[in-house]
Amino acid sequence: QVHLVESGGGLVQAGGSLRLSCAASVRTSSNYAMGWFRQAPGKEREFLAAISWSGGSTYYADSVKGRFTISRDKSKNTAYLQMNSLKPEDTAVYYCAKSKVYPIVVAATTAYDYWGQGTQVTVSS
Repeated sequence: QVHLVESGGGLVQAGGSLRLSCAASVRTSSNYAMGWFRQAPGKEREFLAAISWSGGSTYYADSVKGRFTISRDKSKNTAYLQMNSLKPEDTAVYYCAKSKVYPIVVAATTAYDYWGQGTQVTVSS
């Protein structure tokens, strides 16, 4: 069953920007986290950013801090990832995720219960 749907991926030149969206249809608790991860071929899934749905607190991996911004639109049940100054090494499949309750460790893949199908982001040189 599809609970999260990512969109907004595509091909962009280095230095460009993309905005990813994650629409959530699954209902959990009123307090949970939404996160963004990415995975390149042959590599582990990497945490990028997370946001507290109720309070709006944000968390970022050092690798994307200052370039990526996570946000939410409560009325649309949608999370976003604004990606600026993209680099070829950002090329990966990007996933959004949602927890049932607010997690202890927001950067851990095991903290999340629902995952989207992924959207490809390719950054050319």
